[in-house]
Amino acid sequence: MKLIMRSVFDNLRLNDQHHYDSDRCGDTEVVRIYRDDKLIAKKKRQKKKVQYFGIKGCEEFLTNNT
Repeated sequence: MKLIMRSVFDNLRLNDQHHYDSDRCGDTEVVRIYRDDKLIAKKKRQKKKVQYFGIKGCEEFLTNNT
């Protein structure tokens, strides 16, 4: 996985073809986005630090809404 921008992550999350789940353990929260039951992106929040990750080629799954 590689780092991606927040706008890319939000685009993937709002796509109707994708589903997501979230998990929290203490100060750490993880949101995962799936397409066809395969993980394509995740957001990791630890205290005030937020990181967005996507698989290589996750830009293929972006919507054209601007």
